[in-house]
Amino acid sequence: MQAIETDAVIIGAGPVGLFQAFELGLLEIQAHIIDALPQAGGQCMALYPNKPIYDIPGIPVCTGRELTDNLLRQIAPFKPPMHLGQAVMELKQEDDSRFLIRTTAGQSFISKTIFIAAGVGAFQARTLALDGIAAFENKQLFYFVEEPEQFNQRTIVICGGDETAVEWAIHFASTAKHVTLVHRRSELKADKHILDQFHNLRAAGKITLCVGQATGYASNDGQLTALEVEDPDGHQQTIPLDALLVFFGLSPKLGPIVDWGLALSRKQIEVDTAHFESSIPGIFAVGDINTYPGKKKLILSGFHEAALAAFAAAQVIFPDRPVQLQYTTTSPKLQQLLGLQKPA
Repeated sequence: MQAIETDAVIIGAGPVGLFQAFELGLLEIQAHIIDALPQAGGQCMALYPNKPIYDIPGIPVCTGRELTDNLLRQIAPFKPPMHLGQAVMELKQEDDSRFLIRTTAGQSFISKTIFIAAGVGAFQARTLALDGIAAFENKQLFYFVEEPEQFNQRTIVICGGDETAVEWAIHFASTAKHVTLVHRRSELKADKHILDQFHNLRAAGKITLCVGQATGYASNDGQLTALEVEDPDGHQQTIPLDALLVFFGLSPKLGPIVDWGLALSRKQIEVDTAHFESSIPGIFAVGDINTYPGKKKLILSGFHEAALAAFAAAQVIFPDRPVQLQYTTTSPKLQQLLGLQKPA
């Protein structure tokens, strides 16, 4: 697969990574975005898509999903290509000072600058620890739901007890043949209105709650057919299924970043506060992945860092072009880039 040549690569498609693409776009810098998760939004979408966020400037309240959707709309004029469901496994500097990046999907990039917006690292789903069950992954076993329609009229078993598991159980109660939620305890973690909805559906026979832990599975002719569950008293139960969805949460891993030669402090990338550049010129770090004196892990702080990093990168990408500060309110050029004005 031929390497993609670009001016910038953003590692991380969370809110700060998305806003980084916007700030680069205003400076006419094309960026590609890479994320290990199968959808944009980072922690906001993976951990609390429906939780309210109250400290985004100018937005009194929004959910993680709403913030992600708004950011995607904001960067839409720049059309940054997104490469999701793949992690960066290699980053090295070439003789011409550009950077070579390779991902777990076999994709390669050659870029003048790198922006690491990986939060606390690449998120990986906590998997179901049953020997051999990985063979069914992305066939009948799923840790993320990308196309809910594929489970219509299917018998679904969901493992997990947090809000994500409960909400998907509620969602599929109206589209699946039947839904069983398996959790090691009878207590579930979700907001009261969500739990009320869950228990109403359970009372109506739309959802079955099975208290216990998965101990095995059954298969036939290469097809996963059932999950074996042991309850707290040691009794075994076999639950038939067409699809198994597992929501045990996500585990952040710094991964190969530790091998890239960057100056680190407590698993965070050290940066300066004028450019948010790392110890390697041309590699910038924004958001929760970076550290500097006075650092505060807030989304709004990451937005500020992304703006300054973009201006610093422009000096690297366009060394012979003066980088001017313009305002989207008054600049015809910026409004044209945003699709608000037609070219003269």
